[in-house]
Amino acid sequence: MSKVRVLVGTRKGAFILTSDGKRERWEVSGPHFAGWEIYHMKGSPADPNRLFASQSSGWFGQVIQRSSDGGKTWEAPGGGVTVSPGGMPKGESNKFVYDSSPETGRPLTTHQWYDGTQHPWEFKRVWHLEPSLDDPDTVYAGVEDAALFRSTDGGQTWQELAGLRGHGTGPKWQPGAGGMCLHTILLDPSNPQRMYIAISAAGAFRSDDGGKTWKPINRGLKSQYLPDPNAEVGFCVHRIAIHRSRPDVLFMQLHGGVLRTDNAGDLWKDISGGLPSDFGFPIDVHAHEPNTIYVVPINAEAGRCPPEGKLRVYRSRTGGNEWEPLTNGLPQRDCYVNVLRDAMAVDSLDSCGVYFGTTGGQVYASADAGDNWAPIVRDLPAVLSVEVQTLP
Repeated sequence: MSKVRVLVGTRKGAFILTSDGKRERWEVSGPHFAGWEIYHMKGSPADPNRLFASQSSGWFGQVIQRSSDGGKTWEAPGGGVTVSPGGMPKGESNKFVYDSSPETGRPLTTHQWYDGTQHPWEFKRVWHLEPSLDDPDTVYAGVEDAALFRSTDGGQTWQELAGLRGHGTGPKWQPGAGGMCLHTILLDPSNPQRMYIAISAAGAFRSDDGGKTWKPINRGLKSQYLPDPNAEVGFCVHRIAIHRSRPDVLFMQLHGGVLRTDNAGDLWKDISGGLPSDFGFPIDVHAHEPNTIYVVPINAEAGRCPPEGKLRVYRSRTGGNEWEPLTNGLPQRDCYVNVLRDAMAVDSLDSCGVYFGTTGGQVYASADAGDNWAPIVRDLPAVLSVEVQTLP
């Protein structure tokens, strides 16, 4: 029988939850890296036992952790925390250094700040790790301040794909409320040269040549914060999702809209009708039904918590044309948690499992595509990310 491994990153460590294919009883391992923020943890599709984790601290900097045995043991392939001569921790423990050479993408030196002035690029943390689909030693990292890095030696060294920042719109990128982060990396399973990224608050971008050059793909997006309705960049994209069987169809949770594109991002259309709020962070796609998508609406302004205090996952089986609330097993009164952008995932078992974690420390699971929910755990630290591996 297949097994399921759920990788949970929290404000105070990482947790690994495992179950058999019935997904009724769960074993909890952790906390790993207790006390550290684990922004993201994900396994390699090429080797399920190869895991990568982003371990971050405002005091001690950024460390990439790697496991080769499914999370039983860990190592820092690029070295642990580094300190300055005065003994204070540095913020480049794994050498995420922005490319400054003129040959690779005309790298930039500044981006827009909250007050509209220009601000230098400064590395702060890794928000998202995306392992290669076919090489366990290759992994991509999306960082703050927004840039894309790649490692081909299992996380020992990192090189910036500077064509993204060198695209030319970088001076117009600016931080969202949570910082200027590159938080989404999608690899096209049918075309190894195509990849997508999303940045808050710059927008979505696509590369068709393996990350050398990039184009903004934000046509059809709208923002009340941009004076130009046809702006090329400046959009606060919260998350993008893709299904491997239809890689030209993408779904987006925007700051103010759920959208769909049928042409690889060349044009987006709004599919928010029928939702109690068009604001939220995560979005994901059913493993076997490419037209079935999931979102978690929250109030945009009033505390960023579920509307009416009811925690509801909304499902569309028609690619966004109609929506239905999924509530069975979820709290329907006095619930004021949030679900963050990387905190939802699906497994690939025949009856697709859906998982999400909350800022209240609960991880909910549904073994029947969202019809019924139950908490795997209730009292973790605030959940930052959830990823799922389906194991033989």
